[in-house]
Amino acid sequence: MKALLCRLMVWSTFVTLCNAQCYFMPNMYTPGDLSNECKDLDGVTHPLSSKWKTENCEECSCGQDGISCCNIAAIPMNYDTIKCQKIFNKETCSYTVVEQKDPGKTCFVSGWAI
Repeated sequence: MKALLCRLMVWSTFVTLCNAQCYFMPNMYTPGDLSNECKDLDGVTHPLSSKWKTENCEECSCGQDGISCCNIAAIPMNYDTIKCQKIFNKETCSYTVVEQKDPGKTCFVSGWAI
């Protein structure tokens, strides 16, 4: 129960920081535990020094202290938000920016943030 409470506290911190492009989840060790793996929020274990991609377009790695994850989708910035809309493709982890009235036409984007 105590471990669950700790995980919920960590998770709630990440929800609060949802604008961040990267985040860190510390390992929840018990005294004397010398684990060579990390456990993500879904309960999946990953070997130490491993890397993987999540279905939410994040690249994560398991380190001695915990799991570090970063968004890999470049986010369009500085485009005409009145005339255009951004559309996210989860399969390719990428955005396209198209005209709202004619989605077949792409819009100019002057900058991307990762």
